[in-house]
Amino acid sequence: MDGAKSELVVVMRAKDLCAYVVTITQKSPKQFRFTFVSRLQNLAMEVVECLYRANEVFIGAGKAENAEKRLDFQHRALTALKLLAFFAEMAMTQNCILPKQYEQIAKQSTDCLRLLGAWIQSDKKRMPS
Repeated sequence: MDGAKSELVVVMRAKDLCAYVVTITQKSPKQFRFTFVSRLQNLAMEVVECLYRANEVFIGAGKAENAEKRLDFQHRALTALKLLAFFAEMAMTQNCILPKQYEQIAKQSTDCLRLLGAWIQSDKKRMPS
């Protein structure tokens, strides 16, 4: 597993969040399968997908267009994380997931948001003004 050692922390945390969301929603009441369950799972997977896509975009000297492309993927991940947290809260209020499960999703989402924000700031510092 050499690849896991070099993987970005934000990607690893997003993958953990995704696995958690899929695991807990498997036990959700069937009545929520096509509302909250599919939405939560899809958003969690979208976060991971956007982070992978962002990480595949090389940025460096003279690569302003690539920097914009990476930032777009990063912002898509940010939005998906915020939506995931919102839908998790709604799912909790409708008894689709347990309060402790919502708290875990909120905690992991916040962690990913913080790490992603730091990645965006790091990229901005690397790009010439």
